[in-house]
Amino acid sequence: MVIQRVLETCLYVDDLDAACHFYRDILGLSLLKREGNRHLFFRCGPGMVLIFNPQETHKASDVPPHGAQGPGHVAFAVPTDTLAAWKAHLQAHGIPIEAEIVWPNGARSLYVRDPAGNSVELATPSLWGFSE
Repeated sequence: MVIQRVLETCLYVDDLDAACHFYRDILGLSLLKREGNRHLFFRCGPGMVLIFNPQETHKASDVPPHGAQGPGHVAFAVPTDTLAAWKAHLQAHGIPIEAEIVWPNGARSLYVRDPAGNSVELATPSLWGFSE
């Protein structure tokens, strides 16, 4: 038995409208589904990014109650030759770059915050030894 990859990851936000704008309109993820004020589901390559309102996910449903408080983190893989364009795009939308890092292995990352304060990293795949 082998775990193949991360199928989904999730972050928690209080304002789904602001999150939808950030992840769909600025980062360009494809919105698959919105369920009222409970969640947003975005396609991201072969996986999914789930954005939940923790006040709603604590309520009983078929899925066990869950949620988190405070900022989370997600890293999206981007080609190395697009990092400068991503930086300009984010700044053009008024999103400050929190950090730019060149890692010991030569991989690079840009860090920003989503509207809920989650840490969003745009990283070159070589960070974890993957090819582009």
